[in-house]
Amino acid sequence: MKDKNKDVAAASLAAPDTKRPKPSRLGRVFDHFSGKVTVVTGSPWAFIIAFLVIITWAISGPIFNYSDTWQLVINTGTTIVTFLMVFVIQQSQNKDTMALQMKLNELIASNKRASNRLIDVEDLTEEELVLIKDYYIKLSSISKKEKELQRSHSIEEMETSQIEEEIEANEPKEDKIKKSEVKK
Repeated sequence: MKDKNKDVAAASLAAPDTKRPKPSRLGRVFDHFSGKVTVVTGSPWAFIIAFLVIITWAISGPIFNYSDTWQLVINTGTTIVTFLMVFVIQQSQNKDTMALQMKLNELIASNKRASNRLIDVEDLTEEELVLIKDYYIKLSSISKKEKELQRSHSIEEMETSQIEEEIEANEPKEDKIKKSEVKK
């Protein structure tokens, strides 16, 4: 059974994702460009250069009599840079987030105790996320009541205990009495 699961997993990893279109040449160029730009603009040197531009602009104020053109230069420059950087940073952030999600999915999939329901949790609706969060709040309250710190709980365990509670609640009184007598 384990070998069959490994074969299925290996086949799914080897098969290309036909739903996702291949990135265009423009997409690959922009991805490469945005990666380089975010590294460079996130460096101390980029901050120093930006700081020096602002200082130079401020010092040049008296030379230009603090004119409207002098103010327009810095306003226009910063607006253009900010506007363009939003797209560059977003592209880089999207790629980083996707890589992080894949790493988390791998950790979840490789852990026997983890709930595989959390793989691709980022694709769920807000209502589904709230439902899962509620389960984890319940699991947390169960864990707080226990004396064993190392005991692990899962969503599946929570569902099983809820089903058992429902069965017990709907069970006839005679059966409950018989069970309690058997336990004694």
